[in-house]
Amino acid sequence: MFTQTLFSVVVAASTALANPLQHHAHLPILADPKCPIVFDGRVPLNTIPTFFDTSATNTIFNPDYVKGNDLKWSQILKFPNQTSRFDGDKYTAVEVTISDASIFQTQNGFRRAGLQFLKDASDGEGGKGVKTLHWSVKQDPTRPLNLTHEYLNVWHESADYSADQIQFQAGTLIGKSAADKNNFKILDRSGNSLYSVPIDQNQWQNFAVKLDYNKNQVTIYYSAGTTTPLKSVAGPKSANLAGGGQFQLGILKKPTGSDDVVNSGFQEKNLNEGQIYGGLFLEDSVDGCVSL
Repeated sequence: MFTQTLFSVVVAASTALANPLQHHAHLPILADPKCPIVFDGRVPLNTIPTFFDTSATNTIFNPDYVKGNDLKWSQILKFPNQTSRFDGDKYTAVEVTISDASIFQTQNGFRRAGLQFLKDASDGEGGKGVKTLHWSVKQDPTRPLNLTHEYLNVWHESADYSADQIQFQAGTLIGKSAADKNNFKILDRSGNSLYSVPIDQNQWQNFAVKLDYNKNQVTIYYSAGTTTPLKSVAGPKSANLAGGGQFQLGILKKPTGSDDVVNSGFQEKNLNEGQIYGGLFLEDSVDGCVSL
């Protein structure tokens, strides 16, 4: 009995030593940024929600903008136990949500919550040289977007608030056909399409947009999942990137049934929608470097 048991233990140990990585064989191979980071919006693991509420603690995003007038970020942000391609083992995903109370200032037509990098300024480094903005998105089946509406999810707004030089959108664009409402769309400031891809309801989707402010050119990179490197899918394409400004990442849901979308229009009651984000950062690509 003892001899047989000992033999079984030795065989089991030999098998384990022969396959030392077997336990980790199905873990995702995540990536680290390879270029100098200008603004880092990745959220460290174990960050408590109230961290985002005041300037005394929030060292990642602007604690005051852009959100509902009577809301704190700890009431807006959720923290699903997930990591995207560029989060690694130190960072976690963050979900931006909107509700009936997501009214910024007097913009009663919109429901919005947008994260701004803390150190981003209207005339700062984010709008100069050659920069690449990274973000990954994942859908929350418990807080789905209503794609009969137009959503602005990631954008760079000019310093005078007159235009968005780059726009990452979902849903039915106002005044356009609903045929591609299930696609993510990247547009220039004039609404011209730069890239479009179906919204994946199950896995992460990774985007990077290289903004060459010197040449007024945009190059777009994309991949799905956490293990697949990004690849160039569009550009470089000409785009008017003038005007300075700041980045926002989150949700701006436009109303339906109005010509004055900022101030009026239809929004559903008991709103509970969200977009999960990961891998948020802006890197310096002046030497052609892009993290893939």
